[in-house]
Amino acid sequence: MKLLEIINNIKNDIYKDLLINLYGEENYDAQKERYLNIINNSLKFFKEDDNVHLISVPGRCEISGNHTDHQLGRVLTASINLDIVGIVKRNSDMIINYHSDSFDVKPIDLNDLSINFEEKNTTEAIIRGINAKLKENNHGIGGFDAYAESNIPSGSGLSSSAAFEIFILAANNILYNNKSISQVEMAQIGQYAENTYFMKACGLMDQLACAYGSFIYINFADADYPEIETIDLDLEEFNYDLILTNTNSSHDDLSEEYSSIPTEMKGVAMQLNESVLSTLTIDDLIDNVKKIREKCGDRAFLRSFHFMYETERVFDQAEALKAKDIDYFLELVNESGKSSWMYLQNVIIPNDKFNEEIAIALALSYAVLGDEGAYRIHGGGFKGTIIAFVPKDVTEDYINTMELAFGDNCCQKLKIRNKGYIEICEGENDHD
Repeated sequence: MKLLEIINNIKNDIYKDLLINLYGEENYDAQKERYLNIINNSLKFFKEDDNVHLISVPGRCEISGNHTDHQLGRVLTASINLDIVGIVKRNSDMIINYHSDSFDVKPIDLNDLSINFEEKNTTEAIIRGINAKLKENNHGIGGFDAYAESNIPSGSGLSSSAAFEIFILAANNILYNNKSISQVEMAQIGQYAENTYFMKACGLMDQLACAYGSFIYINFADADYPEIETIDLDLEEFNYDLILTNTNSSHDDLSEEYSSIPTEMKGVAMQLNESVLSTLTIDDLIDNVKKIREKCGDRAFLRSFHFMYETERVFDQAEALKAKDIDYFLELVNESGKSSWMYLQNVIIPNDKFNEEIAIALALSYAVLGDEGAYRIHGGGFKGTIIAFVPKDVTEDYINTMELAFGDNCCQKLKIRNKGYIEICEGENDHD
């Protein structure tokens, strides 16, 4: 579709129903203005008569299953109404040109897909790794130009990096593969790029959540073919707000802390002659507690202890959501949060007694909510954000309390989005 036609369609409310579905009716006017601003900004790189595609990829909110995916356990996550929105267009070169309002990316020449250790922890590494794996999997690759903007806060645990990976994959899927690549394979390719080219250990949950929509139950027991179930549930029906509190403490510099969790869990599994914890039981862990403590250390045992109960708890939470048993679901959210603090130990950074922002946020949540609603660490942990399910009649008090500690606008109401990555409007006859 021509870029000018997209602009006119937005101005004339052609996409109104879709945008309301993605962001909520109360946010429609703001999103309409946002889309127009993004497209106007893209005109630095595109022409009004260019045939382009408009893509949205959501961030994700982790509900439970904290640090279980890398051990092939179960997770419960959800797509949210914060996203990357961007314009993409094929070019005649084997070069990907990605432009953004917030960071610069060097052009990626797809004739060179080798691992470049100088690109470790860079956006360029992600793009190169994605295309290397696409080629290895016998999918089409090719050059394209992109301009995108994101309102997913970096370092907040809402998976801005996974959303970026799915955005690049979505562009490729649309432009060069006639949308034939499944959401699962897209997620796996994103994970590969992050593990092998970006050189950061990660599971598969984030990418899957950005590719799918709604609440998402995932069982990773079969890593190649994970069991995935989407669960539609509107929190508005139960008079709860889902609130993210940003403690203004980015976790971007904590890769070693995050990597230590799967490393320690894997070490415990290897002591018991398995590669991951999901093939073991809590009885296996307890029967070998002395050996594990001696060989792996106490923290490794406790983190593995967390995994055993957490992966079982996720199944119960999914069943509670399907049954619309909101009270039991919230009870389990609180149990999950306590387990992350007590056993997984990803709330406080060791030896940093002056910076315990996440612990402060959880303590204040208890002070306001007591036994109402639920709250927990969000994402990888240590720094960043927490989430809370807050009764609507308490929301104002909750936000005011959080702002006392973390400043104005530290809280954001999230909407569970029932669509994963989506093409807002299609281009014309340019699929291979």
